[in-house]
Amino acid sequence: MSELRYDPIKQTWVIIATERAVRPTHFHRREEMVGEITCKTCPFCPGNEGRTPPEIMAIREPDTAANTPGWKVRVIPNKFPALSIESSRKRYGRGIYDVVSGFGAHEVIVETPEDSLQMVDFSLQQLRDVFFVYRERLKDLKRDERLRYIMIFKNYGLEAGASLFHSHSQIIGIPVTPNMVATELVSTREYYSLKERCMMCDILDQEVQEGERVVINQEKFIVYTPFASSFPFELRIVPKGHSHDFGLTDEDTLRHFASVVKEVLQRLRKVLNDPPYNFILHTSPPQTRRPGKPDYWASIENDFHWHLELIPRMTMLAGFEWGTGFHINPTSPEDAAGFLRDAEIEL
Repeated sequence: MSELRYDPIKQTWVIIATERAVRPTHFHRREEMVGEITCKTCPFCPGNEGRTPPEIMAIREPDTAANTPGWKVRVIPNKFPALSIESSRKRYGRGIYDVVSGFGAHEVIVETPEDSLQMVDFSLQQLRDVFFVYRERLKDLKRDERLRYIMIFKNYGLEAGASLFHSHSQIIGIPVTPNMVATELVSTREYYSLKERCMMCDILDQEVQEGERVVINQEKFIVYTPFASSFPFELRIVPKGHSHDFGLTDEDTLRHFASVVKEVLQRLRKVLNDPPYNFILHTSPPQTRRPGKPDYWASIENDFHWHLELIPRMTMLAGFEWGTGFHINPTSPEDAAGFLRDAEIEL
C-alpha cells in the first residue's frame, strides 16, 4: 500500500508507491519499452479498452457504449496508481516521522484515439474537448473533502517522464498540500493582504507594459517568460480576466485557451524542434473548511490566479541545483521570448 511520508528536515512530502514497483517497465529501459509498443498493444488505442480499468468519463460518438471504441477523449483510473481512491485517509506517527495513508486519486486522460497525433497536432475542437474534460474532472474531484490538492499535468517525451507515446495527461488528487503549492498560496495571500490586489494581475500589467518577455497577447490570455525563469524557455499561460479556479472556466474561455495553447506548442516545435516538456495547471485547492482555521480561504477568490506553467526539458538538474534549490538558466527569459515571438508559424 502506498504511503505519504514527511521529511522533517527538508519539510517535503514523498509518495512511497510500492504498487508501481510491479509496472512492466520496471526492469527495462523506457526507450526499449516504447520501441516495442504498437497500436495493437498500446492500452490507449481504440479496440484495447479492455486493457485499461473501466472509464470514469468519456466524450463519445452518439450511441457508443462505455469501454468500447467511439470515444474522442477518455478518462480512466491509472492502472499503476501512485495513490488509491479506495484507501482510507489516515494520519499517524512512526516515531519522529509523520505518515499519511496512500489515499488519493490518480487518473489518466487519453487525449485522442489517434496514436500518431500529439497535442500540437490537435484541432482547436480536440484541444477544447481535452480542456473541457480537465475542468469536469477537477470539479468532480473537488467534491471529495478528503483531498487537499488536485494537480493536472502532462509529460511529453521520454526526457519529461512519459512512458507511452500515445498522447495523454494525468490528474492526481492528494490528501496533503504540497510545499510548492503552499508557498504559492501564502505568497499570493500575503501580497493581497498588503496591497488588496492580485499579484498575478499586477505581474501581467507590468509584463504587458515592458513587453520584452511577452510571447503572445491574445484577447483572453497572455503568454510570457517569467522574469526569474528557472529553465530555458519556461512559459506561463495566464488568463487576463482574474479567476482563481480553472473549474469555473466558461466555454468561450476554454476555446480561447485551446487557441493559445496550440500556438504556444507550435512555436516551441518551430524554435526548439519539438522539445520534450512538462506542463502543470496551477489552480486553487478545494476550499474545504479546516478545523480551527475558519479564515483559511477567506481571500483566495481575490488573491489566487490560475495559470498553466510549461517547461521544455532542455537542461538537466545537477549537483548544485539539488544541493541549493537554485537553478542555473543559460537562456535569458527576454531572449527566449524574442525567439518564440519571431518564429514563423501557420495559425
